[in-house]
Parts: sequence; C-alpha cells; structure tokens
Amino acid sequence: MLRKSALLTALIATQLAPLAQAAPPALPSGISTGSPSMPAGLGSKPTLPGGLTTQDPDSNDFSDSYDDETPLSISGFWEARGGLRTQSDSNERGTSIGETRLQLEMQKEFELFTANLTTDLIYDTVDRQRHIDLEQGKGWLDLREANIEFSPADFIDIKLGRQILTWGTGDLLFINDLFSKDWNSFFIGRDEEYLKAPSDAIKSSFFSSAVNVDLIITPHFDADRHIDGRRVSYFNPTLDAISGQNTIIKTDQPHGSEVAVRLYQTFGTYEIALYGYDGFWKSPAGFDMTSGLATFPELSVYGASLRGPLSKGIGNIEIGYYDSKDDSSGKDPLISNSEFRFLVGYEQELIKDLTISVQYYLEWLMDYDNYRNTLPPSSHERDEYRHLLTTRLTLLTLNQNLRWSLFAYYSPSDGDAYLRPKVNYKIDDNWSAEVGGNFFLGEQTHTFFGQFRHNNNLFAAVRYGF
Repeated sequence: MLRKSALLTALIATQLAPLAQAAPPALPSGISTGSPSMPAGLGSKPTLPGGLTTQDPDSNDFSDSYDDETPLSISGFWEARGGLRTQSDSNERGTSIGETRLQLEMQKEFELFTANLTTDLIYDTVDRQRHIDLEQGKGWLDLREANIEFSPADFIDIKLGRQILTWGTGDLLFINDLFSKDWNSFFIGRDEEYLKAPSDAIKSSFFSSAVNVDLIITPHFDADRHIDGRRVSYFNPTLDAISGQNTIIKTDQPHGSEVAVRLYQTFGTYEIALYGYDGFWKSPAGFDMTSGLATFPELSVYGASLRGPLSKGIGNIEIGYYDSKDDSSGKDPLISNSEFRFLVGYEQELIKDLTISVQYYLEWLMDYDNYRNTLPPSSHERDEYRHLLTTRLTLLTLNQNLRWSLFAYYSPSDGDAYLRPKVNYKIDDNWSAEVGGNFFLGEQTHTFFGQFRHNNNLFAAVRYGF
C-alpha cells in the first residue's frame, strides 16, 4: 500500500507541475461504449450576470441554498428481455437470458460538487442467485455508478467512486482500454452498454494548452466479469473439451491496485494519445497447478492512438505492447506471453442513413519459439499471429425510427467468426423494442469464437425510458 501511495503521489506531482505553469478462456482485449468525461468546470456553481440575483434586495442574507436551484434529476428505464439458445447445450440452460430490469439514474448538483448514482434493480430467471455480488454483477442489484465530481481548480476535474471508464479508438475492439468488461452480458444478448462493467476508481483529469492528462487509480484490482461457465460454455484446456456449469472456473484474485494514464491532445482535426497501464491481466491469463485456480498475472501496457478525418470518413490507428511481467521470457506455459497488438479502422456514411465501418486487428505473440518449446504435449498451439477483421453496417429507416445493424467478426487465422445482428424500433419518445442474436461459427472447439458455438441465441426486448 505504501508503494502504491508513493506511486500515486509521484504521478500526480509529475503531471501538476507543468500544468500549473502552462495552464480462452482468457478473453483477448480485442472484442466501445462509455461516457465522456465532463469538461473542466462543470459541477461548480455558475455565476449570474451582474445585477441578477434571487435574493431580496433588502435582505443581508445572501446564503440561499444552491441545492434549491438544482433539484434532484432522476431518469432511467424499465426493460424486459428474454432469449433462447438455437441449439441444445448440455452444459447450460436452454434459456440464454430472461430478466426484467429497472435502472434509476440520479444526479444532484451541489455548490462544490456533483453527486451521481446509477443503479439497476434486476429480477433474473436464468441466474437465480439473489445474493448481491457487486464485483461480478450478480444478485438483484447492480450498482453501475456511485461517485462525486468536483473541480478543485480551473484545470483539474476529479471523479471519486464507482464509475464506467473507457478510452481508445476501437469499435468493440480494445487495446489500451484496460477497464473492466462484462463478457457474459455481451454474449447472452444484453444491451451493448453492459459490455462495460463499473470500476471503483479515482479519476483525475488535467487540462492545459500543451497536453491533457487522465490519471486513473483503482485501489483494488477490478477484474473483468469474464466467462466462467455459469452463463456461457467455453473450451476447457485441462479437459480438452467444452465445459460450462459442470466446470465453473474458480480464480485467485490478486491483492493489488491498478494505475492507468492517458496523455492526449488535438492537433487540428486529429487527436493523438499516449497510454500507460500497470496492473494485471483483466481476465484469467495464468493457472496455479498447486491450488487449481486460474490467476491474473501482472501486466503492464504501453500504447498510442491517432484518430481523425480520412477521405470522406474517419480513420483510426491504435497500438499497444502487453508486457506479461510474470513471464517476460515466454518460458512459463501456464502464463500468457507478452503480445504486440495493432488496430486500424475506418468509418464512412456510404449514402444517407447507411453507415459502414471496417477494422483490422492483430495479436502478435512474443517469444513464440519459447512458447512452442514449453507447450505441454497434446496442447492446442496458438498461432504466432492472430488476425481479426470486423464490419459494422447500420441502416436507419422509417424516419430514423427503425435501426438495422450488423456487427461481424471474422478471423482468417482461426477460421472462426461471430455475428451480432439487431433490429431496434423506436415506437415513441418513451417506448422501444428490439430483436437480435449472437451467432458463433467455427470448426475448431479451441479457437476463440469456435469455443462458443453452442451458445448461439436469439433475444427480444422491450424498454420504457423516462
């Protein structure tokens, strides 16, 4: 703890000085949604033009509560969502999803800070566990946000507490975004927003004309809500077979913190960013033979990205080096090797209301010879290079009230694919309905998408927003 506190102090001191003067089943990070940080100053009390006041001019009491001027804001939605597998899976239930959810999003502005609270109340007929587990998102309550925001200076914004974090340039592909994901939600048919899981963190944003900095400290490691067999079956390398509820993955959570930093600036119409992360693999990437538990080895990531206009659309490039610190030479077959990851993407509106985006993603396994030499006999060998292509098509019809979308992943190296079709209809200002599916293709059970081929499902939902 002393070491992490010293690290936090050093990082903040390093950033503040110039600013004050200048004013599977280890899921790859590839497979973004989130909320942007508020501009500096929002959350502090606005000043009225000279002469305007809510005070009695004959009164000497100018201490009317700011709370009275900013009432509690409440919004949210109610939703019912159900889905079925399109084929039998002996390791899972036939119902892929069956739940009703009430989300309440509350915000209150005070004179010195803004308080945010977003919570989901859930009744789930598939996972009947009622005990609340906020880290895994289980039980009848999922706390999405519980934080306060304030600006101690014009060039600093701070957010403390539970929050949804995201950055990077990929579309449902993540390289430098090392914040918690919920892969179960993604594969069973929940709304795309639930791919992002909450983190308990301290986010500090520093702004200047030279560079902007986001510094995020997560005091206690927040793992992904990873595939463990409870809702989605997976390939179990120890059994060399597909497993599910018959073999739930049990993990040994590390006791440590995470630090993530982003330095970014806009040059004309282009945004350039540098990233750093020190913590652990977010999904299990190791195995302890003694305890029989999956582990989260130490990990550091260094990356960069560029995003801006290109031809008639928008292009982006992102890279990242994953330093697997517990296996720096790649000689430990029970821990994932270091990797280099690369992403390039392009998005353009082809015609009115029809948009297409394409991406190419690469995972390059480092120390590949050492990996092959230490691989246990009869184990399935990873490719040195894993290639992945994605395409998103979005069509708006009926005065943009009917949205047709398809997101497709295809890996030519693994010979597998994943399709996410969805149709969403906005009935009126409050009601909407949608149908969609998750379809996995692949001949080999040990490839990333191929292992999930018994989890194909169709789902439907109706939502009332307020």
